[in-house]
Amino acid sequence: MKTTRNLTLALALAGLPLTGQALEFSGYVRSGAGSADGNGSQSCFQLPGAQSKYRLGNECEQYSELDLRQDLLTLDDGSVLSVEGMAQLYNAYGHTPKFTGDYGFARMNQMYAEWSKVPALNGGSLWAGRRFYKRNDIHISDFYYWNQSATGAGIEDFELGGLKYSYAFSRKDSYFQEPYINRHDFNVAGFQTNPGGELELGLSYIDKPDSRDAHSGWALTAQHKQAEFLGGSNTLALQYGRGPGTGLGYTGDVSLDRDNKSYRLVEIYNWQATPNWGGQAQFVYQKDVRPDGSDQDWLSVGGRTTYAFTEQFKLVGEIGHDQVSAPGGTRKLNKFTIAPTWSPSGPGFWARPEVRLYYTYANWNQAAQRAANEIAAGSALSDSGAFGATRHGSNFGVQVEHWW
Repeated sequence: MKTTRNLTLALALAGLPLTGQALEFSGYVRSGAGSADGNGSQSCFQLPGAQSKYRLGNECEQYSELDLRQDLLTLDDGSVLSVEGMAQLYNAYGHTPKFTGDYGFARMNQMYAEWSKVPALNGGSLWAGRRFYKRNDIHISDFYYWNQSATGAGIEDFELGGLKYSYAFSRKDSYFQEPYINRHDFNVAGFQTNPGGELELGLSYIDKPDSRDAHSGWALTAQHKQAEFLGGSNTLALQYGRGPGTGLGYTGDVSLDRDNKSYRLVEIYNWQATPNWGGQAQFVYQKDVRPDGSDQDWLSVGGRTTYAFTEQFKLVGEIGHDQVSAPGGTRKLNKFTIAPTWSPSGPGFWARPEVRLYYTYANWNQAAQRAANEIAAGSALSDSGAFGATRHGSNFGVQVEHWW
């Protein structure tokens, strides 16, 4: 999915001999413009209580990530000392792209050093800083269900007996986490369960903060990836957490005690059945058990498919259903998008760049509107949003997406 373009760089940095070392430049960008039923800027559809939304024709921001990685030094044992930094830019639709203030930001979401291919670690790495780390996501909904990104340090992929062991200590799991909280992530990968199948296990432990009414917590994840599955590939993940571990992929609310529990099942199927036909489908179910009676169940099922009529023109379609059962009723949202797409890099599902013209339609029920009025006034599903008291709406626009 992601390739790099090497830019040769011959300079000295901090006295280190860098001649001949390559500067790797990679990145991601999406940009566009859209309208909500012709009434102002596009307003995106996400169900209150759902942790993600189906993203095709349903993204309301200009967004980019620009990454540089430099190998500083290659030692005699073959290990490599590197540094990496990534700038992240965000700006909401309908606002001047200043990337600052209430509707945008610019920040460094990665800045870390890594010592990789260390013989003493059987090819593993040591790292320290702020970095994207062991991120697992569903592309069509941008849902990072198991994400151990961290500001901290760790040992990654120490190989022993055919398995790879990793440990990370962090104080923040993302730029948005306000308080510093100690977190420990342990991973073991490489269990060969069946031909083409591999199992990975993970444990996250969150220390009890030094504050009143705070608690420790933990989460477990088991993930199985299967290659050559029905003409594609499959990922199945099971997750369970207690206390602050109910954040599952992230550090959760430290005010929650061990009587608070969360369960999650994630199923992802990718296919490229022919050179012209590919796609991704997802199923997510999460149950949150709360002793105060605020239990919540979230169900999300949907998919995106592409069919290429020529080497550069394809039609992309996406359909998704989100449902949240919570106090106050069962909320429901259905979303559909059709997008004629030009893709100069080829007909495949993952081929980028893509330039899309899209039309998106969504409808939702009264419980969803009530929840939006309470939780997210002014959002697309609320009666004070772009679609008023009606419980359906549409967006249309153009978008470019590219990664390299």
